[in-house]
Amino acid sequence: MSNVARTPPSVPVIGVSVALALLAGVVACLWLPWLAPWWLSLLLLLVGLAGWMSRTEWVPRRSIPMLAWSRISGAFLLGFGLAGLHGVYALSVQLPQRLEKQEAVVQGCIIDLPVHEPRRSRFMFRVDDGATLPELRGRTLRLAWYDDEHRGDVRRPRFDLHAGERWSLPVRVRAPRGLRNPGGADAEKFAMAQRLAATGYVYAPEMARRLAPAQGIEAWRERMSSSIAAQVRAPSARFVQALALGDTRALGDDDWEVLRANGLTHLIAISGFHVGLVAGFFALLARGAWWLLPMLARRWPAPTAAAAASVAGASLYAAVAGFALPTLRTVLMIAVVAAARTWRRPAHASQSLAQAAIVVILVDPLSVIGAGFWLSFFGVAWLLWCLPGRENNPVRSFLSAQGVATLGLLPPSVALFGQASLAGPLANLVAVPWWSLVVVPLALLGLLLEALHPGAGGWAWRWAVGCFDLTWPLFEHLAHSGLALVWLPEARWFALPLALCGAFWLLLPRGTPGKALAALLWLPLLLPDRDIPKHGEAELLVVDVGQGLSVLVRTHGRTLLYDMGPAVRDGFDAGDRAVAPALHALGVRRVDRAVVSHGDNDHAGGFEAVHAEFPIAVTYAPDGVDLPFATTPCLAGQRWVWDGVEFVFLHPPRYFPYLANESSCVLRIRGAHGSALLTGDIGEVIERDLVRLDAAALRTDVVLVAHHGSSGSSDPGFVEATHARIALVSSGHGNRFGHPKPEVMQRWRHAGARTFDTSTGGALSVGLRAGGLEVEMRRAAQPRWWDAAGRP
Repeated sequence: MSNVARTPPSVPVIGVSVALALLAGVVACLWLPWLAPWWLSLLLLLVGLAGWMSRTEWVPRRSIPMLAWSRISGAFLLGFGLAGLHGVYALSVQLPQRLEKQEAVVQGCIIDLPVHEPRRSRFMFRVDDGATLPELRGRTLRLAWYDDEHRGDVRRPRFDLHAGERWSLPVRVRAPRGLRNPGGADAEKFAMAQRLAATGYVYAPEMARRLAPAQGIEAWRERMSSSIAAQVRAPSARFVQALALGDTRALGDDDWEVLRANGLTHLIAISGFHVGLVAGFFALLARGAWWLLPMLARRWPAPTAAAAASVAGASLYAAVAGFALPTLRTVLMIAVVAAARTWRRPAHASQSLAQAAIVVILVDPLSVIGAGFWLSFFGVAWLLWCLPGRENNPVRSFLSAQGVATLGLLPPSVALFGQASLAGPLANLVAVPWWSLVVVPLALLGLLLEALHPGAGGWAWRWAVGCFDLTWPLFEHLAHSGLALVWLPEARWFALPLALCGAFWLLLPRGTPGKALAALLWLPLLLPDRDIPKHGEAELLVVDVGQGLSVLVRTHGRTLLYDMGPAVRDGFDAGDRAVAPALHALGVRRVDRAVVSHGDNDHAGGFEAVHAEFPIAVTYAPDGVDLPFATTPCLAGQRWVWDGVEFVFLHPPRYFPYLANESSCVLRIRGAHGSALLTGDIGEVIERDLVRLDAAALRTDVVLVAHHGSSGSSDPGFVEATHARIALVSSGHGNRFGHPKPEVMQRWRHAGARTFDTSTGGALSVGLRAGGLEVEMRRAAQPRWWDAAGRP
């Protein structure tokens, strides 16, 4: 036996353990409901950096295990502190809410491809030092330019906006704000990740001035996109624009629906996989040049040249994509691997992945709050772990990779998006090789030829469209078949870790015992507890739809939807953006009855989008309402019972003329453990009439305050007659009507009701259950440090 003492194992400075610890620190910081003060985050960062960079030669040999823990804990503290500093900075660049709706003149540059719609253009605007509001200087704004404003009989036209142009614009801005609902997108989180300072619109187009013509990479991208559209007279040219340039402006809702149903959104608009292919192609070109000209190796070794070429190619393609975040992550990963090759430090693939993760996190720790970060690294990590060997059969290797990716990425996909594509594995088997190895190269060849000589790229783009059209009908067929998207209810926080453990178990080598039991670990994610009301109980969810109304009522086995929110002309449809996702997140499969309280857009606008997603058995609306679908009149006295819960219309009476707000369907819900009153937009006249006709019928535990809390509703006599303990208001943050009015809210509070408003609390959930009234505000139940509510 050798008498040589062995050195205790240590932890590499940039190893897998350090990467996991750094990631854990970032996640721990960003998922807390608050941020530490900047000075504390800075202190943690410095302490963590010192622990992480501890050197082996500085400590005795027997203390090396302690050094390993020092590096791991140091990486954790470094991640926590770094994420905290980035979060504090992202908050600091946002416009304070006290300056909301301020008017300012800003000078700067359009930094993305403007999205042109029938009534407006949307674009990102980087402000330089020219801004009348100091808080906007050097900031990034998301702006809209409308063209439907009038001065007398003169219509003010919208100017033709292009990427890369410099403008002086008069704008009205406010801090980024979004809706908070089950299953809905978090716009405020997106604003944090993008470091957006404000959103707003051009309020006086006649004062706008173009300061400089379009220039830069964004201007080039827009010119190339226009060239594709001009030279390829085929509908599928929009997909070539997306695959070649990341320009998805021409893709419609139907296109995205097909892509989501087939699990192909990761391939469109330049994916990280495509960046890797381009990097590999550039590396092969460098290898070929060094093979043809051996004397080049005297100055620069061939492996180093190939590594540098791969990074250059990946960076160039990322620029073509507008430096989108997925492409930047891939470029950083390629650069890390290339640097290791250049320094001749061979490392296992998992080590390279860890190094890439460390670099990505250090560059932008807020990228961790985005879905793309997790899907990118999860996908590569699963493949590295499950496919470690070299497979001689490329077809079998490809099929194995697809199987591993499908099973391994299913848990995070369900947790992040609430959906799974049954057609995804089949669609990806076709799309990944065909789009990536045929369509994309042809599209890029067209870009190269067009850059060398205008008009020379048309034939390559037409070939790309022809090849794309060979597969698209298949994907459209799959999207409309039974293999389309499956929506899954919102799960608890522990469901994802359990499902990942189940996937890990299932992907263990053959012969591992108990694999069938691994499926049990998937149940909390795929079949979560929906918390369905029991017999005699009911639950109300006031969806956060902005300035509008939508209420979902659930009993033990039935659902009723009262109003569907607005669908405004600028492209926002609450039925599609808020109501439908909320119903999916709660596991709703069909709407047994719908009630359109009256025909105003803020109540009925989202109906078509909801109807497209869910079958609706019966729809009630006031008699005489002008709606583009068949309805049954809601009449006072109509009654039905579901699962021990009674539903009764109290207004309007028979032969009541349609008077918009005053004709709103008033619905009373009464269960074994409480009651609720949904009032639509009725005013004081109707409220007094209801009190006169039957004041006892108005007595309730929960009331939806009429007309969003306007001063023309909530008559004192009506408020007193309800004896409500809870008053709910659905209103939009900073709406131009000033709803809810302070005096109205005070009136309900004085009558003994607790008041809740969607504009501050997000979606409001009220349970009429055996345990008593349960009220939950979405923002309070799931607090986030980036929540705009309550910020000064």
